[in-house]
Amino acid sequence: MLRFFLHYGIHFIVPILIGVIFFKEQKARAILILLAAIIIDLDHLWAEPIFDANRCSINFHPLHTYWAIGCYFGLLFFKKTRIFGIALVLHILADFVDCLFIRS
Repeated sequence: MLRFFLHYGIHFIVPILIGVIFFKEQKARAILILLAAIIIDLDHLWAEPIFDANRCSINFHPLHTYWAIGCYFGLLFFKKTRIFGIALVLHILADFVDCLFIRS
């Protein structure tokens, strides 16, 4: 249950809090962008099975590879792409926390 709340809390609650606290002037736009990062989970459609509770997404799915994550961090360094970088890094953080609960 803790895994569920942490994973989905980071995916949905934390973006709203970040938008409200740090992007006060454009909070609705920021929240939408932060929540839209869930779209990178479309790469799960190429996996077999599409969902596996005991699979770590990090470095398994194409948009969750270390190369992609490096690009997401790179977005943080430019003002015009920073919000997208925050959104994508936050998404990866949620998936990483989820991986911590997987038994090998």
